[in-house]
Amino acid sequence: MTRIDAKFADLKAKGKKAFVAYVMAGDPDYQASLDIVRGLPGAGVDVIELGLPFTDPMADGPTIQLAGQRALDGGMTLEKTLYLAAEFRKEDDTTPIVLMGYYNPIYSMGVDTFIAAAKAAGIDGMIIVDLPPEEDRELCLPANEAGLNFIRLATPTTDDSRLPRVVQNTSGFVYYVSITGITGAAEAEAVDVAPEVARIQAASGLPVIVGFGVNTPEKSRAIADVADGVVVGSAIVGRIGKGESTQDVLAFVKTLSDGAHAA
Repeated sequence: MTRIDAKFADLKAKGKKAFVAYVMAGDPDYQASLDIVRGLPGAGVDVIELGLPFTDPMADGPTIQLAGQRALDGGMTLEKTLYLAAEFRKEDDTTPIVLMGYYNPIYSMGVDTFIAAAKAAGIDGMIIVDLPPEEDRELCLPANEAGLNFIRLATPTTDDSRLPRVVQNTSGFVYYVSITGITGAAEAEAVDVAPEVARIQAASGLPVIVGFGVNTPEKSRAIADVADGVVVGSAIVGRIGKGESTQDVLAFVKTLSDGAHAA
């Protein structure tokens, strides 16, 4: 059982919904990023999504694109991202970390080398948005064999004929993208999300976490009411980009997690 599996089992036993926070590794700089990541569990975060900076983040809106560019400009790399995770693990051995990003840096490092380094750093799972199920042998299956969860995205355009293929080798949870388009582009609506969550739960047997379009405590609670949890990224990353202090960012994160946990 991975930390992700254990976390969702614990939340289910307590009748609680999950709150997942996304931050970009290395934004606005390495040390500030590490300080924020270290503070997330205390702000009520159940699972940390750690963004891997990449030069061509095609699924991300301007807020996260800019965060990735700031991190890259500061010298952030895949190796340094894994080092940041390892530093976090020295103080926290229970909060799951999901690495979210694109395949190119992993391919450049080499799949076997990456998987070994990710496990050593304390990474629990990954969301690699540009690897479709047809490419499962590339990374998904080796990751699963090594005990890492490979988390797949489902979207409003994932129909009933496609969904079984999408969830076939998925583990940990399914990330439901609540809108069509890029991150930060629109707001999620619970009335639209609810039937999709139920459909994905039935097909996968896994928790379904909803992201894209969740940006306030009220929205966090509303979406968590109809799902197994919520992900917030752009709303948090935007505050980091505006230069808010670590304390202020974490205080905002706490309002979002309180919303999800009140569902």
